[in-house]
Amino acid sequence: MLLLLVAAGCVPKSESDVVVYSALDEQFAAPIFAAYERGVDHETGVVAKFDVESTKTVGLVNQIIAEQNSPVCDLFWNNEIMHTVRLQKLGLLKPRRWSVAAGWPTDMIASDGSWCGFAARGRVLLVNTEKIKSKDDYPTSVRDLADPQWKDNCALARPLFGTTATHFAVLRANDGHDETLELLKQIQQNAVVLSGNKQVALAVAAGELAWGLTDTDDAIIERDRLRNVAIVFPDQQPDQPGTLRIPNTIAVLKAAPHPVAAEALADYLVSAKTEDRLAMGDSSQLPVSRHSDYKPRVMPSYPVRWMKVDFEAAAEGWEQWAKEVMEIFPD
Repeated sequence: MLLLLVAAGCVPKSESDVVVYSALDEQFAAPIFAAYERGVDHETGVVAKFDVESTKTVGLVNQIIAEQNSPVCDLFWNNEIMHTVRLQKLGLLKPRRWSVAAGWPTDMIASDGSWCGFAARGRVLLVNTEKIKSKDDYPTSVRDLADPQWKDNCALARPLFGTTATHFAVLRANDGHDETLELLKQIQQNAVVLSGNKQVALAVAAGELAWGLTDTDDAIIERDRLRNVAIVFPDQQPDQPGTLRIPNTIAVLKAAPHPVAAEALADYLVSAKTEDRLAMGDSSQLPVSRHSDYKPRVMPSYPVRWMKVDFEAAAEGWEQWAKEVMEIFPD
């Protein structure tokens, strides 16, 4: 039986249970945990602690750090990879060999094997098709956020949290510190800054803005609602870097109380079967495995070229970088 706990404190469990801290919402993760329990004839139970609105991912990460001398969590399922890298750099994750399909992208596994990325969200442009009627006029690049023709008519989430913060940290690692900081200054002068990716998608769908940078899970909701929107996977030209995808991550804690059970569940979660289940769900997540059978409905008809990423490099100097970004995007 799946146990759901959302409050801090003791996590009741038996010796055969594996304790998972999950940043992925209960509605998506709980059925997968239940399927795993059925698959092992309930010999292993999954005790899940989900983050809540008031704490978000950082709450679970901080709890893992606080518990490091007396660990409770066996396995961490995160949907904000930079916080996973934070735990990696603190030495709290267990390096291991992942049972993944051949051809798994190298940027989706930690350099020391301490985490594995799967079931990603893409960073896309959501366009209001009433505001921009011709496809020839659609924005095609994240850098278009700084284009004066879109002044006060395009948007992004404040780049200090979540996937938007990760996005610009990746650009800093790829393009350089000074170039990315200058781009952010130009964007701040040109684009509307909203509180989150969901708010960007809602504003575009409502016709308040012509387009915005958001995530595929927020974009597909508006398309599923039959709003006048189109989804553009940006930066697809040969001289452009490709579209960024930000994966979910699975990591086994270095001092996991139940390491054998945790590792078995970890390999199950990064399987093509799990990715297909997440691809079919409301958030239409993007499988990493080449063996996935299901094409998410958010994907376009043409092949998408993905950005090559070193998430560990993107996390370097995070605190100082965040201070510099905050100076550009103050409260």
